[in-house]
This record gives sequence, structure tokens and C-alpha cells, in this order.
Amino acid sequence: MARATAPGVGAFFDVDKTILAENSGTAYLKVLYERGEIDWKTVLFGLGSYLRYKLNLLDIERWIEKNSGMFQGRGESATALEAAELFQTTLLPTIYPEAEERVRWHLGQGHLVALVSGSTKFVLEPLAEHLGVKHLLCTLLEAHEGVFTGRVVRPICFGEGKIYWIQQLIERETIDLARSYFYTDSITDVPLLDLVGHPVIVNPDPLLYRKALQRHWPVRFFERPARVGAS
Repeated sequence: MARATAPGVGAFFDVDKTILAENSGTAYLKVLYERGEIDWKTVLFGLGSYLRYKLNLLDIERWIEKNSGMFQGRGESATALEAAELFQTTLLPTIYPEAEERVRWHLGQGHLVALVSGSTKFVLEPLAEHLGVKHLLCTLLEAHEGVFTGRVVRPICFGEGKIYWIQQLIERETIDLARSYFYTDSITDVPLLDLVGHPVIVNPDPLLYRKALQRHWPVRFFERPARVGAS
């Protein structure tokens, strides 16, 4: 009789402010503004939304649903090329060296590593390729015949939605959450931090920092990349 394989260890990483020193959505807005594709009012609105998100005051599902409409009619392939360029010119220099070291350490241990983010695969795929990560859990934009409809696939990868997509992954890959890790900076990820045996708090927002002290969760402060810190 074949011996059952023991469940593996997962290492799940939030992306913005956990692996990247910058918020990828804000970086994208800056690029669009520099290209003249949006005005300064749109940039300010985006920055205000990000501030509300950090304070856990933003209805993120409604916000993502509203902003997914800007992709309606755009092609997937063109968006992928644009995102690859954004990664190389803007996001690659913002990767925390310590975060990259942790990702590669987990890979070296044979752990299943996954990026878990409310961003889309177009933002995450270049980062995952750079890091050697094969698993992406992200917000999916609905498309028909390679063209975006302007809608999102539910549930979005945020809050309880992150748990939903992780559960799909761990069932396919037989992962033991009690032996697994989750790295994040955001108070919105507390439900997922509660599920894993090894929660790791990285550069936390004030609300998560307070929660981490109360729960005795380990807190790590990754040093900003030199090129980002100097800007």
C-alpha cells in the first residue's frame, strides 16, 4: 500500500509594502499621469483612496469594481506588455532585499511559495518570474476573447477573498496551514494571519503593529532599497 505524502509547508506573501517598498497601484497611477493619460485629480483621488485603505476605511470591493471599468475594451496582451515595462522601470528597484531573501529561503526549503495580493496577475507575473515563484493568488479581471469586459471575477483577492483563494490552493497542493507562513504589512490581513502557524508582520501599518504587539506576533522591518530611499 502506498504511503500517504505528508502535507507540505506554504509561505504566502502579500506584495505591496511587504515585498515591494511602494504600492504598485500608486506607481501605476504615476506612470499614467506622466504619460498624460490621467489628470492630477485622478492621481489625488487614487492617493486618497490608498490612505483610506491603510486606515482600513476603504470599501475595497466597491473600489476595485469601480476601477476595473477603466480596463473595459483593452486587450490582455497589450496590458501584459505594459505591466512588464512598469515592473522593469518602476517596481523592480523597489523590491526589499530582505523580502527577496525570505522568498528564496522558503523556495530553498522546498516550501510552496505564493504571492497573495489584491493586484492583478499583470502586476504580479513579472515579479513572480523575477523571484522564481510559480503560484499567484490575485484579483482576476474578467475577459472575453482576450478583451477585458470591465468586470472582476469574484471573490476578489482581498480580506476573506484571500482566504478563499488560498483554500483552493492548499486543497490542490495539500498544504498544512498550521506549519505555514504568511507575511504582510496590512491590518486587513488579520483573518489570514490567524489561520497560519507562523504569522510574520513586515513593515506594519499602525493598526497591525498594535495588533502584533497584543498577539506577540514577530515583527520585521525591512530596509528600503537604496534607490528608493534616496528618491
